[in-house]
Amino acid sequence: MPENSDPNNDSSLSVNKGVDQNNSINTKGLDRFKNKRKSLGLEDYVNGIKSGDRTILSQAITLIESTKASDRELAQDIIEECLPDTGNSIRIGITGVPGVGKSTFIESLGNHIIEQGKKLAVMAIDPSSTRTKGSILGDKTRMETLATNDDAFIRPSPTAGSLGGVARKTRETIYLCEAAGYDTIFIETVGVGQSETAVHSMVDFFLLLMLAGAGDELQGIKRGIMEMADTIAINKIDEAAEKTVTQAVREYKNALHLYPETKSGWSPEVTTCSALTGKGIEEIWDIIQKYMKLTKENGYFQDKRNRQAKHWMYDTISNKLTDHFYDNPDVKKQKRSIEKKVLEGKLSSFKAAQMLLDLYFKSIK
Repeated sequence: MPENSDPNNDSSLSVNKGVDQNNSINTKGLDRFKNKRKSLGLEDYVNGIKSGDRTILSQAITLIESTKASDRELAQDIIEECLPDTGNSIRIGITGVPGVGKSTFIESLGNHIIEQGKKLAVMAIDPSSTRTKGSILGDKTRMETLATNDDAFIRPSPTAGSLGGVARKTRETIYLCEAAGYDTIFIETVGVGQSETAVHSMVDFFLLLMLAGAGDELQGIKRGIMEMADTIAINKIDEAAEKTVTQAVREYKNALHLYPETKSGWSPEVTTCSALTGKGIEEIWDIIQKYMKLTKENGYFQDKRNRQAKHWMYDTISNKLTDHFYDNPDVKKQKRSIEKKVLEGKLSSFKAAQMLLDLYFKSIK
């Protein structure tokens, strides 16, 4: 009802003017926050990362994960500036069958490492995040003590359009974490599949977690994943009978003997642990240290790092070209109709691919 301000209106009903409502948002504070974010330049990011500023590190990683061209360009500049301070960590890949207790294990081993005076960064490669837009480490309550430890940095899996996209962002994040002073990097994989190969291409040591007495002792693990493992750790031994654990150790050792000798000169070990009670955790860290000592002395460590860097270079080129192809307007316009002809049997897959490639190359001339 409108306010009754007409003196000739003899209605007994009127609406008095109310009190003006204050804006619940502090606009000045909001502007200051926005300006602060915007004002961060290359030097601010680099200095912040090198000084161990976790907030700036997180913001720099967000630039890596951004789809904006300007953010990606700035992220690459930051990585280049941080490059002299990278490469000084132990990169450890951790995988295992679902239900093996990876989160509890990571927290247990992580706490032990931090007690040795180390700084730990934990990240994940989660292919499911590309479909669900979720994040395997989004709920940091899975690692309660690590999440609140000043010497630990937990970063959820980046969401991207493909496993390759997730892997690239994770590789770049490793560099920034190393420049920020984290000398131990954990990369967790989710489930068992293609992500293991991606992780293996970016770590120094690959740890496979298994269970004892879960039916088939190989539990669906592909030969390739077993072959990549530098150590197999049988977790949750507190829940299994001693006889079952002993049998599992024997069977895994027998399985490893079937694989060719490793180029590193290292003989993969089989050990046992309970992440819940902490039993065997110290021994696993000792195994990792022993592996690092051997491979640094015989030159394999640096050789592997060099091969990985070369692989990342060509892999990045491949991913960039693929993205550029699918983002091409002419390809986007014709892709569906050409795909439909393939599904209807009117066009072969090979001819269809060539038609799309011809469209692409013609448009970029």
